[in-house]
Amino acid sequence: MSEFEDIRDGATAVDKDNKYDASEIQVLEGLEAVRKRPGMYIGSTGPKGLHHLVYEIVTNAIDEALAGYCTKIEVELLKGGIVRVSDNGRGIPTGVHPKEGISAATVVYTVLHAGGKFGGGGYKVAGGLHGVGASVVNALSEWLELTVYDGKNIHFQHFDRGGYSEEIKIIGETDRTGTVVMFKADPEIFQESTEYDYDTLLKMLREQAFLNAGVRIVFTDRRGELDSEVDLCYTGGIREFVTHIHNTRGLESIGQEVIYLSGMKEDYTAEIALQYNDSYNELILSFANNVHTPDGGTHETGFKNALTKVINDYGRKFNLIKKEEKLLGDDVREGITAIVSVKLTNCEFEGQTKGRLGNPEIRPFIEKIVYEKLMNYLEENPAVAKAIFEKSLQAQKAREAAKRARDLTRRKSALDSANLPGKLADCQERDPSLTEIFIVEGDSAGGSAKEGRERKYQAILPLWGKMLNVEKARIDKVYGNEKLTPVVTALGTSIGEDFDLSKLRYGKVIIMADADVDGCHIRTLLLTFFFRFMRPLIDNGHIYIAQPPLFKVSRGKQVRYAFSDEERDEYIAELTSADGRSKPDVQRYKGLGEMDPEQLWETTMNPETRSMVKITLDDAVMADETFSILMGDKVNPRREFIEKNARFADNLDF
Repeated sequence: MSEFEDIRDGATAVDKDNKYDASEIQVLEGLEAVRKRPGMYIGSTGPKGLHHLVYEIVTNAIDEALAGYCTKIEVELLKGGIVRVSDNGRGIPTGVHPKEGISAATVVYTVLHAGGKFGGGGYKVAGGLHGVGASVVNALSEWLELTVYDGKNIHFQHFDRGGYSEEIKIIGETDRTGTVVMFKADPEIFQESTEYDYDTLLKMLREQAFLNAGVRIVFTDRRGELDSEVDLCYTGGIREFVTHIHNTRGLESIGQEVIYLSGMKEDYTAEIALQYNDSYNELILSFANNVHTPDGGTHETGFKNALTKVINDYGRKFNLIKKEEKLLGDDVREGITAIVSVKLTNCEFEGQTKGRLGNPEIRPFIEKIVYEKLMNYLEENPAVAKAIFEKSLQAQKAREAAKRARDLTRRKSALDSANLPGKLADCQERDPSLTEIFIVEGDSAGGSAKEGRERKYQAILPLWGKMLNVEKARIDKVYGNEKLTPVVTALGTSIGEDFDLSKLRYGKVIIMADADVDGCHIRTLLLTFFFRFMRPLIDNGHIYIAQPPLFKVSRGKQVRYAFSDEERDEYIAELTSADGRSKPDVQRYKGLGEMDPEQLWETTMNPETRSMVKITLDDAVMADETFSILMGDKVNPRREFIEKNARFADNLDF
């Protein structure tokens, strides 16, 4: 019987005038430290950090739900960058704190590392364990208003940038309970923007609704002429989460039902939902106390280990593989979508941003649940088991084929130019931190780029024609592909599980394509390839998109290059004679091949004058979803995506 219950090198110059004595030591009191170094608490002061404020307040409400006292959470986006979060929980305690001598509610919002989640009495499990969430939001808000309903009285307090002039006070009577927090992010902190992205918050709130079956989250956008409201409540919990992912991406599932596994031991519980699909990509989302752990941790490691062991043991038991044969983790996870959610009293996150779970006891706990219960499921559902096993075997064959192809195409040395692609014009510099490679569309543009480049540190690799859409292919199809192999060989890192960032030959990998539909397609195909098979290049900031000018505006010897319609119009006005009779010539560049080497250098390749976009991943899961939708086989999800986002598109005159 199972024991689980279901449920830079270099010297630094010395400033001799710099004084460093006792008077220079600063002690930041209260929430000053947060405002001085906000990135330490919310990651950044860009859009990601801004949305993290909402997340922190919602997490408090979710913790009330975990404790069994909250069934409904309302999140409202108001005009002026204001957010209001309401819940029907118990309400933050308003009594006088025995140590601080002020209301406990005030303590929660003004004192770091203060909360009801340390001793275990207030909350058994909670996502906000550091006790900094509410106070950090308060510190980084221009103002914040707290309203607490305790079943008898309504308590209210106003804060300005984390401070307050009046104590919490009673402003009325009530028979309801709960907490309402309304705040406006401080533009002094969030200088980029204080406006929230609806889709980003919707994704986060939907995630929380999936993770807390039965909890109702109502999300309303009141910033437009008409309110936009969505009611999120999923009685099926993480099982519905998996179904939602497959439906959104247009993936065909293997098996009729989502496999659900659960267990409880002492003061921790686990839920796992998984289902295989017809794609070649894996998606494992892990959570600890409702906090997404994008860097995994012990719970995710336990799941992966057990899954590999289950599939191998099942195959041997039913003579599907020989005893000496073994499927690898990548084989058994091909095409899987899985949600791994654990809840525990003493949750150990690595850092305030909570990207990785560190509790060592969780790994064997998860391993035992997955092994026992998944093995039972497979034995009871042989048809599903057979389909999963066959998919794993196909992945194994593709991996072995890829290895053979890799061995045939691998060059002897990453720096041995004799084995580099024939069309590659390499640079002279061998220090990767000083070099860059331009992947250029077509021989024509490639010729201009080769002539116009700075050959000391700039390499040119021309490509031609449409390349393989790797979203629809396994890794074995990549090796030997005439369009992609030169890229792999030139960069020197290999791909997939053999990828080695230390062997990268160029610090900047720059995609330079025409500003037309074909150029956009090539950029997308290359980005898909980098994302699926050379992901660390993106994660470490090595991938760039060159931005060639769209227009040449000239009058006599005066030449201006415009990168937008607005810039073109400005240059036209600048170069038009005072009497308006002499106007400049305007040339619309359709391709890089229209530029001579000097023009291409000056506009697109010269580090002092060029414009480039660095490719980053703010949300890897969302990026994964987007690639699946846009580059996959299914038409309907792609059509829906285009219809929804068409209004944001520009340069439609291609």
